[in-house]
Amino acid sequence: MELGLLGIIGIAVLVGVAVLSNRVGVAAPLILVVVGIGLSFVPGVPSFSIPDEWILTGILPPLLYAAAIKTPVTDFRRNLTPIASLSVALVVVSALVTGLLLHALLPGLGLAAAIALGAVISPPDAVAATSIGRRLGLPPRLLTVLEGEGLVNDATALVLLRSAIAASAGALSGLGAALADFAFAVVVAVVVGYAVGAVTVLVRSRLDDPVLDTALSLAVPFIAFLPAEELHASGVLAVVVAGIYTGHHSASRIDARARISDNVNWRTVQFLLENGVFLLIGLEIRGLLRSIDQSLLTVGQTILIGLLATLVLILLRFLWVFPLVLLMRRLPSRAERRTLQLSRGLGRLRKLGTLDARQERRKRALTRLYQRRKADLDLERREGFGWKGATVLGWSGMRGVVTLAAAQSLPESFAYREQLVLIAFTVAVTTLLVQGGTLPALIRVLKIEGIDVDADREESATLFDELRTEGLRVLDDPQAVMGEDVEVDDDVLDRVRADTGMRTEFEWEKARLPEQKLVRSPHRQYRDLRLAVLEAERQALLAARARGTYSSRVLAKAQRILDVEETRLRPRSGA
Repeated sequence: MELGLLGIIGIAVLVGVAVLSNRVGVAAPLILVVVGIGLSFVPGVPSFSIPDEWILTGILPPLLYAAAIKTPVTDFRRNLTPIASLSVALVVVSALVTGLLLHALLPGLGLAAAIALGAVISPPDAVAATSIGRRLGLPPRLLTVLEGEGLVNDATALVLLRSAIAASAGALSGLGAALADFAFAVVVAVVVGYAVGAVTVLVRSRLDDPVLDTALSLAVPFIAFLPAEELHASGVLAVVVAGIYTGHHSASRIDARARISDNVNWRTVQFLLENGVFLLIGLEIRGLLRSIDQSLLTVGQTILIGLLATLVLILLRFLWVFPLVLLMRRLPSRAERRTLQLSRGLGRLRKLGTLDARQERRKRALTRLYQRRKADLDLERREGFGWKGATVLGWSGMRGVVTLAAAQSLPESFAYREQLVLIAFTVAVTTLLVQGGTLPALIRVLKIEGIDVDADREESATLFDELRTEGLRVLDDPQAVMGEDVEVDDDVLDRVRADTGMRTEFEWEKARLPEQKLVRSPHRQYRDLRLAVLEAERQALLAARARGTYSSRVLAKAQRILDVEETRLRPRSGA
């Protein structure tokens, strides 16, 4: 009963803080950490210490999967260089540098154990940074880099942590063995994740029941995580690969109803798990302070070392980010040379005139590659990083979920084990409150320009123009859809054409009209009147239910139909 009550209170706190966060303009993770710390010292509140297995095995896989399925493969590919640099190379360097620092500061702490703690505190958590960035309008590319870094750096840190623990126990004979173990963990994880993603997408594509599809969807992170861990590979990397594969192929392979359900379900899971862990960070502080053996190293000394490690991590990130951004600014010139080479190759093929089958396939492949490279180059020129973006990227190094879980997984045999956990918590809490708390002010001071709403609206209208053109081609031969023996009514074709064009015309109205005039546009009027009709139908349905003259299954079916149509008409946020 007590556990159930705590769960209810926890969810109430999460929802209340989320509402408060939207009103006061402060990221929910920051408020939750402070609330958790405050609650931990309230008399009668029990001490919290969640086993690391619960977080690493039960919370982290679905949390990473929820983020991975929303990651566009195109954006991830376009930003692979900064993502790989920050999530792999910087994590390894941070772990080694902070490990050497801790080894020097704590007599008796072995180098491998110190590097293990360095791996614990090295991966930033992108949740707080991206939640702040979205609200304040950071450029989309900067958000993509932060999100991509947050997906991959957890795997790097946990694999490095496992190798360091094995080295401290004498299970690895040297640097070569550690590198081989690291490579094995990564390669096997990618293979397992890809296989799980491919198989589960195939199975889900053949399911016609959203309930069954949802059940399988919720199991996918664990289906990817557990086999990879059993093979001594990176379970979290397998989950990320499976999630990215699923998200990329869901549009073409999975039923639309299942995609809608997936979106709602995983947003809910992500909300509860992300925010719940940040609340937990604060709640565990009191119990952690009480567990410290003051004769070995006092709480004050431990926190001071944690603050020093935080400072080193911040400096390291800035020293890494600015040269990285300078490197990225040179990428357009290289991309331009490659694009020019492709253009010349295509020109030579076009001059040949009649092409055989092999040359035709090569031409199509080169055309697709040229279009993709040209789009990549246009984006690089349009959304290239400058010193302002580098400053925000450097300051967005908040630690969170993985640091919390991985710290508690340190072996009991480690010297200063309780102090090491407190150092990790100090880094996490300090970065969350100091960097996370000041990041909004930094973004405002730098006056970073985010999404151009007008340009987005025009791009959206252009896309819908293209979609409408291709969609209406179907109506040129309606018998191909309905069958040769069916005579299609011209009124039906006219209605389909009108409804298909309505969406595109409304997108162009949004692009051309200011918001106050958009309210009076014909399509907004159509939507508002149609919603009013639906509301009247809903009231009639409620009255019919109250009378009890219809069966419940018929009423439920009517309710679902009205809900689907209202969802289609109801404008989304920002529409």
